[in-house]
Amino acid sequence: MSKYRQEPFLSFYKILGFYPKHIEYYRQAVRHRSVARYTRQSGAIHNERLEFLGDAMLNTIVSDILYTRYPYEQEGFLTNMRAKIVNRNSLNHLAVDIGLNNLVLSAKHVKRGTQNIYGNAMEALIGAIYLDYGYKKCKQFVEDRLFGYFIDLDKIAEDEINFKSRLIEWSQKHHLTVEFVLIEDIPGKHNIHKFISALELDGKRICEGSGTSKKQSEQEAAHIALQIIEDGVLQVEEREELVGEILSKF
Repeated sequence: MSKYRQEPFLSFYKILGFYPKHIEYYRQAVRHRSVARYTRQSGAIHNERLEFLGDAMLNTIVSDILYTRYPYEQEGFLTNMRAKIVNRNSLNHLAVDIGLNNLVLSAKHVKRGTQNIYGNAMEALIGAIYLDYGYKKCKQFVEDRLFGYFIDLDKIAEDEINFKSRLIEWSQKHHLTVEFVLIEDIPGKHNIHKFISALELDGKRICEGSGTSKKQSEQEAAHIALQIIEDGVLQVEEREELVGEILSKF
């Protein structure tokens, strides 16, 4: 019988979609430090070094994919999208979705659900793939296996982009008027324009946003306004005090 039809090759194949060449990388990726192996040459063997490598690789790969997939979005959008994909809570859920949690080894006293063990193993797995096959295969796994089945980029992007609707919903809740005013339409090369829109809250100009369309500039302005609100103003309940807190900043 081929070694690839034996455990643990088969278990990892079900998760990866391909067989490991060097199974020791993957075994290490699912080994928590609570059950570390010890050798004279390497000392403690567990997944934290692979986790370090996988964290860097995952950030690079996700950045690469987002940069290519959304060529007209600004740095803030790309950064927020990446943060939502690679944050620890998302990785914990993703590890469970692909079945990696079933392979993780840890001591009985370790509370798996509260210590990000699965998310850490997810990053370590990325590190293992990189060492075993290199960047191209690693990126392919993220694109085909993770984005292809478990991560809906379009849904994340839709939620991320729709700052204007979120701001309007917030303003209605607090009985405030919101208005977007187009300030400039600047023609550029290749017929690409730069639009600049101002956001006014109860008649007071709060911020400005820019983009390659009027809609995009309004979304950017709404995004900036939401960040201002989330700095703490959102906690104020009385309308007069709320308006005063926000407008006093300008």
